[in-house]
Amino acid sequence: MDYEQKYLQLLAKRYPNVQSASTKLINLSAVLNLPKGTEHFIADIHGEYDAFNHYLKNASGILKEKINERFQDLPRDDRRRLTFFIYYPTDMLAKYQKRLGEKAFEDLLRSTLKRMISLARIVASKYTKQHVRGLLPEEFATLIQELLYESEDHEDKKDYYDAIIDALFSTRRERKLIVELSRLIRYLAVDQLHVVGDIYDRGPKPHMVMERLMRQQRVDIQWGNHDIIWMGAASGCKVCIANVLRIAARYNNLDCLEDGYGINLRLLAALANKAYKRDACEAFYPKEESRVGLNEADEKFVARMHKAIAIIQFKLEARIIRRNPDFKLDDRLLLDKLDPERGTLTTEAGTFTLRDTNFPTVDFAGDPYALTHEEQRVIDHLQQLFLHNEMLQKHVRFLFRKGTIVQKANDVLLFHAGIPLTREGTFMNQQIDGETLAGKALIDRYEQKIRNAYLNRYEEKNPERDYFLMLWQGESSPLFAKHSMKTFERYFIKEKKTHKEIMNPYFDYREDHAVLDGIFREFGVDERKGKIVNGHVPLDVTRGHEVVLADQRMYLIDGGMSKQYASQTDIGGYTLISDSYAYYLVYHSRFSSYDKLIEAEEDIVSVTHSEDILDRRTYVYDTDQGATLTTQIEDLRRLIDAYRSGAIKEDEDAS
Repeated sequence: MDYEQKYLQLLAKRYPNVQSASTKLINLSAVLNLPKGTEHFIADIHGEYDAFNHYLKNASGILKEKINERFQDLPRDDRRRLTFFIYYPTDMLAKYQKRLGEKAFEDLLRSTLKRMISLARIVASKYTKQHVRGLLPEEFATLIQELLYESEDHEDKKDYYDAIIDALFSTRRERKLIVELSRLIRYLAVDQLHVVGDIYDRGPKPHMVMERLMRQQRVDIQWGNHDIIWMGAASGCKVCIANVLRIAARYNNLDCLEDGYGINLRLLAALANKAYKRDACEAFYPKEESRVGLNEADEKFVARMHKAIAIIQFKLEARIIRRNPDFKLDDRLLLDKLDPERGTLTTEAGTFTLRDTNFPTVDFAGDPYALTHEEQRVIDHLQQLFLHNEMLQKHVRFLFRKGTIVQKANDVLLFHAGIPLTREGTFMNQQIDGETLAGKALIDRYEQKIRNAYLNRYEEKNPERDYFLMLWQGESSPLFAKHSMKTFERYFIKEKKTHKEIMNPYFDYREDHAVLDGIFREFGVDERKGKIVNGHVPLDVTRGHEVVLADQRMYLIDGGMSKQYASQTDIGGYTLISDSYAYYLVYHSRFSSYDKLIEAEEDIVSVTHSEDILDRRTYVYDTDQGATLTTQIEDLRRLIDAYRSGAIKEDEDAS
């Protein structure tokens, strides 16, 4: 029996006769001719759950636009109220129940419910009934289908429609239905969400962002450099654990670890208080904008923990760098080049002045990179906490399941930072396991290494873990895209010229169409239609930054959503929207508080900065999904032919 015959027999188990195979083929053919679903691209969330959650709830301004189009004759206040019933139904129900009498409250709910049904019909129009049915809550599935596909505008159906609404109120189920309809509308407004890296660090609630993403219907993630260290930490990579803690201390987000993930930092605190009790730790105070609510004692406590874990990190890095010369990270070995008595650091680049000469846990007479007994105990304990943290492991499994380094989504190539290039504009290479790899092959191997590291995370000897450090700060990392990470210099060296991190040549070539064409071809994207979407570097169009480059072939969508970037950007992030007609780049006002938004019923401003109108409307058959469906249709045609030729026997009794 040949391979095709075996395949068709397996397919026949799912579609056991001509009728079932034909029905599926017809359904798939119909789906091919639907308009392409709306895709949203967002990057660099950095733990800002409240802002991110609001952008999901308002579909980055799409829902407000649809309401304004559908209900043009409604007063502005009524339209605003309707939008917030869709964004925050529970809060709005509570708000108006307190403020209105019983009759006025019921009238409001009736009008809101009918308008929500009308809007749901519009956003459901791009989808098959089967797809919509799959999103409905079981208790309301039949009822919502009746309301969606029947209209009170038809005279012969008006009484039937009104009877349904009346029955809802008589059984006191109208509030629950409003909540479920709002959720359905939000789900249908965005067909696919693409998160282009950096969910973690800086902001206070990355764990809540992850929980929200796990509830999203369709989502994919392109890992950022700040995600990769959390993934490495969950894989048991000690240097990644140290980096996670150091950055949390730097931005005063240790509560995210202790309260969010329940990771106990008691041993680290004890080490910090013992080793650095009399140390000013001036360079290790939390960032200025992170100190709100901290008193002087708290600031000193965080600074001591910050320095303690930073020194552990620098020691741990040396172990990985020494056993992986191909990583080319030797310039990060700096502890052995310090002279605390003279207050200097001497490298090939020169001799520089130290701003901190207190290193009580560093053995300059012996091995400066050796951990003390207390440091070893701390990092061993933390490794076990990260490896066995149920919530963190759940989140990182999701990142591996839904994530990649580079992804092709229809005609869009997604990656967080850059494709590493040489000064000549060719793909940068690296030796891995005796092979010289570059471009897609190198990135695929990186991904293979870290996936293997996570799958074997409980093994004590796991050399693949080292690749998390490579992806965090290696010059050939597509997540970092710089020559060298100057963390050590920023903490300890006075001369600011040593702090500068040089960007990869990718940033010089990204408007060179010949180079872009080469990147598109390397990753299987049609260069005639291809676009690249990156994050990584905060940019603000209102300050004159260019965020749409190379004749709309590249979109840079890190808009500084994190409040830590308030000094660099005045906006609160971007969303790139791709629907069946165009690409739209939208920038958002900085998010403050959802309580204030609900009270005022005034949504944040979302402004379209750029739009790229397509030559013609895009349908499912134009997309990656369409290619998959076309293959399935051809397979079903072959199965039907096999049934009709007698090559495979039908089961006519099967349902």
